[in-house]
Amino acid sequence: MRTASGAKLDFGRLALLLVMLGVGWFFWDSPVLWPLKVLVVMMHESGHALATLLLGGSVDRIHLMADEGGLCMSRLPPGMLRQVVLYSAGYLGSAVAGAGLLIATFRFQLRRGVLVAASAWLVIMGLLYGGDLFTLAFCVGTAVVLGACAKWLPDGAVDLVNLFIAAFTALYALFDLRSDLWNSTVRAQSDAALLADVTYVPSVVWAALWTLMAVGLLAIAAWWSLHARPKGLQMPPVGTRARRA
Repeated sequence: MRTASGAKLDFGRLALLLVMLGVGWFFWDSPVLWPLKVLVVMMHESGHALATLLLGGSVDRIHLMADEGGLCMSRLPPGMLRQVVLYSAGYLGSAVAGAGLLIATFRFQLRRGVLVAASAWLVIMGLLYGGDLFTLAFCVGTAVVLGACAKWLPDGAVDLVNLFIAAFTALYALFDLRSDLWNSTVRAQSDAALLADVTYVPSVVWAALWTLMAVGLLAIAAWWSLHARPKGLQMPPVGTRARRA
């Protein structure tokens, strides 16, 4: 299938993405995926931190928790619009990260650059804003693992690691928003509830709005990425064999 611009949908890549999403969904409660969940929480808190800095505020510290909780403690100049942006930046930041990983992996074939950039981000955030030993150890330890993957894994394996992180990030962001949308207990303690106190707009409305924006963003990123012409990892058509050199 081709779009109006002539870009061809890569069904092999689409199938691989669906497999990655399925694996993440099926093994959602597996302890093996716990580090990835905490990694996405760090993306969420980094969204709050980045928004704070862009809005003229300052970030004191970030706390990650072993139960997948997170906290970004910051100071922000007064203003309702600033608070709307700040509280929205967590969930939408996770969605932006997932979309960016999809585009970087599929569209631009950045491969090792993705893992190197992720390692640098974790080290910088951990050293600057890590508010406790667990947060600092997780950021630096995960950065070392991702850096080792970038250095020693073959190209195809790097592609698969990037794609799984991208798919899992997107899945986690949507699951997180789903909990806010349908679970009133979770929503009462979320960013949506904090924003509702400031704006008097019900928390479920904020959760619904963020969900629509996140789904739209991830759908656009996936569509654009899957219509790119892949330059790296190639999957042979069904029923054929890859030619040996």
